[in-house]
Amino acid sequence: MSDLSRSRAQWAWTSLGLAGSLLIALAAPGAIHDATVGWWYQPDFLGGHGLGVALVYAGMAALGAAWLGLGLGQELPEPRRLLIIGALWLLPLALAPPLFSRDIYSYLAQGTILHLGHSPYHSTPSDLARLGQPHVLAAVSPFWRRTTAPYGPLFLELISLIVGFTGSDLIAGVLLTRLLELGGILLLAIFVPRLARTLGTDARRAIWLTLLSPLVALQLIAAGHNDVLMIGLLVAGVALALEGRPLLGIAVCALAATIKVPALAGAVFIAVSWARAEDARPARLRFLLAGGLVAVGVLALVTVASGVGVSWLSTSLFSTPAKVRLAITPATGVGWTLAALLNDVGIATSSRGVESACGVVGFALTAAVGLWLLYRVRIAKLAPYLGAVLLVAAAGGPAAWPWYFTWGLVLIAGCAGPQRSIALPVALAVSAFLVKPNGILALPLQTAPAVVVVYALIAAAAWYSWRRRGGDHGAAGRRPSLTDGAPSVLART
Repeated sequence: MSDLSRSRAQWAWTSLGLAGSLLIALAAPGAIHDATVGWWYQPDFLGGHGLGVALVYAGMAALGAAWLGLGLGQELPEPRRLLIIGALWLLPLALAPPLFSRDIYSYLAQGTILHLGHSPYHSTPSDLARLGQPHVLAAVSPFWRRTTAPYGPLFLELISLIVGFTGSDLIAGVLLTRLLELGGILLLAIFVPRLARTLGTDARRAIWLTLLSPLVALQLIAAGHNDVLMIGLLVAGVALALEGRPLLGIAVCALAATIKVPALAGAVFIAVSWARAEDARPARLRFLLAGGLVAVGVLALVTVASGVGVSWLSTSLFSTPAKVRLAITPATGVGWTLAALLNDVGIATSSRGVESACGVVGFALTAAVGLWLLYRVRIAKLAPYLGAVLLVAAAGGPAAWPWYFTWGLVLIAGCAGPQRSIALPVALAVSAFLVKPNGILALPLQTAPAVVVVYALIAAAAWYSWRRRGGDHGAAGRRPSLTDGAPSVLART
């Protein structure tokens, strides 16, 4: 393909993606049919609720097709142009009403509780009725009105500041929260290509897999999920560590954990991998101590500054997500399928009991995989191993929402194997359709057996691919300087 033809094709895909994004944003007010929060624009000429939903899906299909067309089978544009394309695709979604989730209203409710001087780790959104904020409470999904906050204190403190500025104006609150979350996109735009270059891989492919993917656009920006802030800080911490500043990387990952706790795995993996680069045992212990002090110091500083105490490190971090039963959560899917099979053969079994047992097994397997990879991690393997752990944690947790898989995606996107994969972008495009515009999973529990089969095929394919590449020898990270030990890691920091 000539340069002119390639340029025309790239702009054609860019235009299609922008058209899809604009169509989603235009149809969103009608698609969600929100009687509580009237959005700042209401294009009534588009028709009723049914047409609005259909147009949102049409826009999603256009955006997904444009993304695949831009990145598959042809050379990607230069990084700067890719970032411009990403900005064009994301901006309309950032101005639209929340789609695919109402979590952003839960954020505002919890921020309101904190702003009013109460702890969102003890009080629930339902308490807003007696606190004089029934309008904020009405916007929260009824399912989550009696649950405490599962998020870190830094995030809730930032939302509290937004609430202090916007008051009970939910539209302004959503837009400013989105603006805050676009800071996570900015971090990804800066550090995803830096991570890829450090690993010696294609920065353009890494940008395409992360910032431009429909999963990020629809499930993080359009939905307004705070995971984008966490993964932005997480990839920044890993990139800084791989550039020779591991203690700074640990500090940034610890900061990310005060948004959502899974990012703390980044601090642990950085500390262990750099300690192993030291030749002498005392030096390894000194670095582990230094890394631990940095991480604990950041966590303590944010905790004290937020004024919520250590109550944010509570069981609600895990129990709140566990309230949802999703067919795409492996433990739930396997448990529901086993219970159905047992009942079919005449053995009366509670599906919830089997699901709970499978959840315990899933947690144990997740912990085992995490410890095994932590034991084997080295500096050159940091990004793929940490990314793998976060992907396993997303799948093995109590609820496997599609956007949870962005935790590991932002790291493995900088690795050579995933960048060459065809299955990965197809999976990302499909995953964006798993949640309906109203925030309900598109797959009911009755589809669990089919989901289990799909997971088994994915696991088998991943295992075969890993074995074919020679196990650890196929992992990305080709720069010897990442593992060549200098006299002291602390001395280089």
